[in-house]
Amino acid sequence: MGTAIEFLLVAVTSIIAIMNPVSTAAVFSILTDKFSAEQQREVIFNSLRISLVVLIFFALTGQLIFTILGLTLPAFKIAGGLVLISFATGMLAAKKEEYSPEELENIAVVPLAFPLTCGAGTITVVILISSEAAGLIENLLVIVAVLIALAVSYIGMKYSSRILKFIGDQELRIITKFLAIFVLAIAIQFIINGISEAMPQILGDVLR
Repeated sequence: MGTAIEFLLVAVTSIIAIMNPVSTAAVFSILTDKFSAEQQREVIFNSLRISLVVLIFFALTGQLIFTILGLTLPAFKIAGGLVLISFATGMLAAKKEEYSPEELENIAVVPLAFPLTCGAGTITVVILISSEAAGLIENLLVIVAVLIALAVSYIGMKYSSRILKFIGDQELRIITKFLAIFVLAIAIQFIINGISEAMPQILGDVLR
């Protein structure tokens, strides 16, 4: 039980860190400022529905994708770690993105679902965590972790106006940088795990 709980905690914190619900809430608040409460609920529902389908799809098919493409888990862990390092450094740069509702066909899809809630970084983390899952229980816990992370994003968007009243621009930057450091640590750990798992094969090829 202890191992399962530990796995779930790592999965939840990893997904939430890269998903960054605080930034999502801030963008949602700006984009839907002139929307009615009903319109805001519809945007939240649509964006989270899309994110749920996409993330669960990759959580369930990650292993199958490896098999079809002939990829090894160590190779993907190293590649995924490098991708996450790129995301983390981008978060540390704290480059503010401006979104104009007039320029977006459907803000539930872009940017709330892609790239904020289920962008490439989040998808990569979900696949990597799924690759670490041992047995049916831990695979189910990946889905539970996705649901929890999306629930946090839901709360962030639903109560974004209230939350942002207590979080200024400086505090938002600090939270983003903290999450970026956490993502960076996750990325490096994935790379270490990938190299460790690949070493027997590499040494075997060298010693032939």
